[in-house]
Amino acid sequence: MLLKEIKKIYHKELGEIYSKEEVDSFFYILIEHYLGLERFVLALQPNISISKEEEQPLFKALSELRLQRPVQYIIGKTHFMDMDFLVDENVLIPRPETEELVRWILETSQASPDKNPTILDIGTGSGCIAISLAKNLPKAQVYGLDVSEPALEIARRNAKKNEVDTIFLQNDILTRPKLNRKFDSIVSNPPYVRDMEKKEMQKNVLEHEPDSALFVSDENPLVFYEAIARFAKKNLKINGILFLEINQYLAKETQALLEQYNFSEIELRKDMFGNDRLVKCTDLKN
Repeated sequence: MLLKEIKKIYHKELGEIYSKEEVDSFFYILIEHYLGLERFVLALQPNISISKEEEQPLFKALSELRLQRPVQYIIGKTHFMDMDFLVDENVLIPRPETEELVRWILETSQASPDKNPTILDIGTGSGCIAISLAKNLPKAQVYGLDVSEPALEIARRNAKKNEVDTIFLQNDILTRPKLNRKFDSIVSNPPYVRDMEKKEMQKNVLEHEPDSALFVSDENPLVFYEAIARFAKKNLKINGILFLEINQYLAKETQALLEQYNFSEIELRKDMFGNDRLVKCTDLKN
């Protein structure tokens, strides 16, 4: 069958669910993954055809896309910080905003006189933050903590895949874990989406990505930030730095919470979409 005909079928079947650009993106991701074909192949070879056997995974993926399963889960991987990461329904799909958080940490770490920092990533999930930091700061000792053992198994596989020595620990930050070590930096992208915000979210997120990594109650939406702040006060070194990804609608409340725990030099940054998304603050031990 002609590849361009399969592309037309994708647009016909998915056009009412996704934009044209999204369908194009899905199609090119899938032909690269399953067939090893670059996205410009149809421009160079408009009449290229593939075998029945080669068609099968494309049509299977089409069925899953119709159910709004994320393409990253379909192919089992995603791209983050110039690396490939394995993902499945046990972990969140890394977002571009989180790359901005990682780059901020790297900027701060690379400007520091301490070239051997110890860093903890709380709620590590796929390990994308911890592994990216370890890859770009080869002298750093990086830890990742998560409550989910299936998520940690994915993270360990990603560390091996990307050839870094990251230490992963299973623990629940809400239970006030004692790690008996101090860190130069702590970073977290914890659950922060309130239940009331579910109506704004797409079906592919609501029905496929892990609820426990996304949502918090409307009554106590900063529960993880309070636990992280409390933990950081005990486990950051003097002048240690806390980095957070936050709910854009709760930026003032998050800042007030950090002030309540006596963090200093609180800096709020907007993400690429203009939303209050990233926070950096320092623990002066005052």
